[in-house]
Amino acid sequence: MKMGLRVSFLDGLDDYSSDRRFRFAVVDLDKADYPLNFVCMLPIHVKSEGDAVSNFARVFGDESVAVAKVLLLGALENETASDVKVEIERRLRLLEPKQAIQVKCNGCGRLFQPRRVRRFQHNFCDECMKKRYGSRA
Repeated sequence: MKMGLRVSFLDGLDDYSSDRRFRFAVVDLDKADYPLNFVCMLPIHVKSEGDAVSNFARVFGDESVAVAKVLLLGALENETASDVKVEIERRLRLLEPKQAIQVKCNGCGRLFQPRRVRRFQHNFCDECMKKRYGSRA
């Protein structure tokens, strides 16, 4: 089955947003024209487990994130409208896993993952905290 994306705009919604809303329909390119070749809608957040599993995740299963990336990259290459390209790039960024936040220790300079990120306070790793503050840390 050869897959592709079809983009449609949702205008005139009463949600008080100034942004244009985009819908991406996953279509089977081996079949006739839209809507006969409609497979499912591409959700903004693709997740294959949890409570709110989308139809897209049900259709493509464990490979749903990889299929979404391939479809969005293919659509990005073929798209000419700049606002649609921006939306496709935004959705591609949403598919990337979150990076763990790491900060540099103010004592030894080593990178570590803090329990919480403090903006204007000093960040110390566990070893430096024990050296500096002893058992109070």
